[in-house]
Amino acid sequence: MTQPIYIVSGLPRSGTSMMMSMLQAGGVPILTDGERVADEDNPKGYFELERVKKLASGDVAWLPEAEGKAVKIISDLLQFLPKDIPCRVIFMRRRLSEILASQQRMLKHRGESDHEAPDADEASEMRGIYQAHLDEIFADLDGRPACETLYVNYNRMLSDPGPQLEKLALFLEQPGITEIDRAAMAGVIDKALYRNRQQ
Repeated sequence: MTQPIYIVSGLPRSGTSMMMSMLQAGGVPILTDGERVADEDNPKGYFELERVKKLASGDVAWLPEAEGKAVKIISDLLQFLPKDIPCRVIFMRRRLSEILASQQRMLKHRGESDHEAPDADEASEMRGIYQAHLDEIFADLDGRPACETLYVNYNRMLSDPGPQLEKLALFLEQPGITEIDRAAMAGVIDKALYRNRQQ
């Protein structure tokens, strides 16, 4: 590969779809099939590629198609990427309490839960599980010589996007992507969709 793959990752409901939309607006080609359509939980779309889910079963034949493009890969699947694949990972960080609340809300919308939020014991247990998972993922990313990672804070992106956008643009402006439209990326940020705000 002459260009890296730009990977948007994070826990489910951490802002990965927003980031994919921002990259597209900023001038980064994205790889998506449009199979998962917009809904109540993601009214602007999911920007996913179904074939990504086959990474766990060893399907990496599609990776050359992603060269120089952005593709969304949830954190649980990053471990299945070949270690020598050149990639630049944009990893979304968000308060775990908000992620849990957002996931629970999605389950309720799908009829898979009767509750708006997990109870205190369940939330505490899930936070521990997620944090252990993140620690493993961060260690894996650190151990990939062909990979560079930028951690983007979802909460700060919404409250004070300027510094976050500048770091993101500098991370993206590589050969093949000559200039990032910062204003267009900023225009994607919609605070009205920040519906699970917690301190």
